[in-house]
Amino acid sequence: MTRERARQLAEELVGRMTVEEKAGQLRFDAPAIERLGIPAYNWWNEGLHGLARGGTATSFPQAIGMAAMFDEELVEKIASVISEEARAKYNALSREGDRDIYHGLTLWSPNVNIFRDPRWGRGQETYGEDPTLTARLGRAFVRGLQGKGDTLKTAACAKHFAAHSGPEALRHGFDAQVSEKDLEETYLPAFRALVDEGVEAVMGAYNRTNGEPCCASSYLMKKLREEWGFRGHFVSDCWAIRDFHENHGVTADPTESVQLALKSGCDLNCGCTYRHVLRALEYGMISEEEITRSAVRLFTTRFLLGVLGEEGSEYDSISYDRIECPEHLETAHKAALRSCVLLKNDGLLPLDTETCGTIGVIGPNADSRAALIGNYHGTASRYVTVLEGIQDFVKDRCRVLYSEGCALCTDRVEPLAQPNDRIAEAIAVAKASDTVILVLGLNETLEGEEGDTGNSYNSGDKADLLLPEPQRILLSGVLAVGKPTVVILLAGSAIDLSEAQDKANAILLGWYPGAGGGSAIAKLLFGEVSPSGKLPITFYRNESLRDLPDFTDYSMVGRTYRYYRGEPLYPFGYGLSYGACEVTGLSADRTRAEVRIVNRGSRDTEDVIELYLRDEKSPFAPPNPILCGFQRIFLAAGEEKTVSVPIDEAAFTVVDDMGERIGGSGAWTLYAGFGGPDARTEALTGRKACAVPIRMTQ
Repeated sequence: MTRERARQLAEELVGRMTVEEKAGQLRFDAPAIERLGIPAYNWWNEGLHGLARGGTATSFPQAIGMAAMFDEELVEKIASVISEEARAKYNALSREGDRDIYHGLTLWSPNVNIFRDPRWGRGQETYGEDPTLTARLGRAFVRGLQGKGDTLKTAACAKHFAAHSGPEALRHGFDAQVSEKDLEETYLPAFRALVDEGVEAVMGAYNRTNGEPCCASSYLMKKLREEWGFRGHFVSDCWAIRDFHENHGVTADPTESVQLALKSGCDLNCGCTYRHVLRALEYGMISEEEITRSAVRLFTTRFLLGVLGEEGSEYDSISYDRIECPEHLETAHKAALRSCVLLKNDGLLPLDTETCGTIGVIGPNADSRAALIGNYHGTASRYVTVLEGIQDFVKDRCRVLYSEGCALCTDRVEPLAQPNDRIAEAIAVAKASDTVILVLGLNETLEGEEGDTGNSYNSGDKADLLLPEPQRILLSGVLAVGKPTVVILLAGSAIDLSEAQDKANAILLGWYPGAGGGSAIAKLLFGEVSPSGKLPITFYRNESLRDLPDFTDYSMVGRTYRYYRGEPLYPFGYGLSYGACEVTGLSADRTRAEVRIVNRGSRDTEDVIELYLRDEKSPFAPPNPILCGFQRIFLAAGEEKTVSVPIDEAAFTVVDDMGERIGGSGAWTLYAGFGGPDARTEALTGRKACAVPIRMTQ
């Protein structure tokens, strides 16, 4: 069904409604209109990394882990699985009369905010700190969710528009002051890319941006509809319109908030404020035409989904047995394998069951289901923790010992015990083992959304980049035993692992790998598959927080790999493998690079070619080279080949201080490697990126 046809049907249907009926349809929990054959519909559903909060569904790595794959094709496949399971649920449950929250076809994903500050608890929901990577993966996710059929498979939603990335504790009244340059260069590109992809919905953020609430910003709405040509519907974040009068103080009461939001173009209210729409109409603060406009947009989406009228959709036959089917579980497993990032390896990995001896698995995240799933998660029918994955993999070939070691963030596991009540056991396990696997990190109770799970760190944000103190004590104690040790970090953001980098033999970052993530991590540890993930964020040292701007400062100066001038612990784009892949040759024009690559190692591996561009002369260019292309590849041991990698055309532009995107200087250097062209990556990998100049006039 074309949008034009869907809009025509929506206009005809809305034209038969009373004003009271139209007003009721602007709420996320839209009631049925039985006389017109319109069933109830709840717009609120979540699909960040699998269907969330609505029962059983396939569980994928958290979004930040998906970003680490640097793999558009697999991200699109993941989103296609999510949309297929959403259809399977909708088809089955609606036949049972269940039209509840989290059971609809409008998925409020992806989150394409920029992870600008490592303390932000919701950064785990994003695709990292780079606008190009975020835009490309976000577009792939939208393609997967919305499908390629005559009707939408599901409706994707780009959120949270715009300039939204903490602090969580302040978000309901915070005003993000952002320069025109930073908006155009950093905060808006991914949203524009998703609009270009045809995303059906955009969600406004809680905060204000430059004085205007994001859900009623004339500046942002003009960008969205007039400049970018967005044709879908706009939804508020949940209870964000209530913030207009309760926290931002830009309106006096709910009716004024309705007036501001609806006139600005916010069509759908997640929350309760649009219950006052009819009162605002009665007071002459809004018009019926404005109510009608939003209702038509919303019903256009429902017709595009094929859930109204007689036509139906090609997705109506998707059956419930597609939920967690073998194909979907295999896709989740592949994603977990590709998302993990090998941060250090002195040769201990991969482990060999014939020689590793007794394995001691230690740590609060070793046997934790919560550490597998991150926030906005669904429910899996089976979970495989890291401990269980290792036990399953080695079977009877190795003895596996286990100790929890410590609580996640409190000083004792048992309330009646003395502090550090599991440390002695952990040390005993380490001493009795030949190889130690220490599993540390966070979960959604320590980083996440404000108020969502009672996060103990500053309303969801992190106070610093350190592991919780009990885990630091455990790490030091286990490393002091001196056994060959692998540290596994399960977390959704940067953690200072300096002590592990100095003293452990290997470090593997597993993110929140999904419900079956323990199986994937075991395969990586024992070399059945080579790690191939890359960091989509910078890992800073904790003391580097002194060098970063204040958390409330939305300026990009000094932030992320594009503007940070210090030495990170682990740089953006970094990640090791069991192969030894190198770039041996490079040629390029402004559209693509021809990259000669070789795997000099003895193991087959996947890896990611990364392209970076530096504008050598423009005063408006970031100080460091920026990501302009990437491609996941496979190289057998000893294999050499040439790969053609497209270059993002926007990389040859810069943004001036007025926010205008203009041509660059005409003098650029292009870099290609299996990491960034920075000194820290070179020091960690022992390999330097290949570089060629590109010179041409505008």
